[in-house]
Amino acid sequence: MEREVNAYKCRKCGTLHYPFRMVCKNCRANDYFEFDIEPLPKRGKLLTFTFIHNLPAQFEVARLGLGIVELENGIRVTGQVDIEDPTLGMDVVGNVEVVRHDTYDDRYGFVFRAA
Repeated sequence: MEREVNAYKCRKCGTLHYPFRMVCKNCRANDYFEFDIEPLPKRGKLLTFTFIHNLPAQFEVARLGLGIVELENGIRVTGQVDIEDPTLGMDVVGNVEVVRHDTYDDRYGFVFRAA
């Protein structure tokens, strides 16, 4: 099952927000019903990244890549980077996937791969 993440578009000025905000950062509209839901695009550009090599024991990988991606609509999100040799500015595609298994449930987050 593919999961979808939404941005919130202010009905007064059109500014996109992610994550949700009760008050528009542009025009200060502050009514929950003044926002439309808009799915986040899956494609974007990798702005920056880092690798963590010394992870706690509960992680199942030797290294963990994290990065900031600017999506096609201008929203920036943080997520895992599952690319062997990433480069700044490269095109990536993201999905929402399980990023960690806990005792009682799974944790979901963005995972980006080369486009």
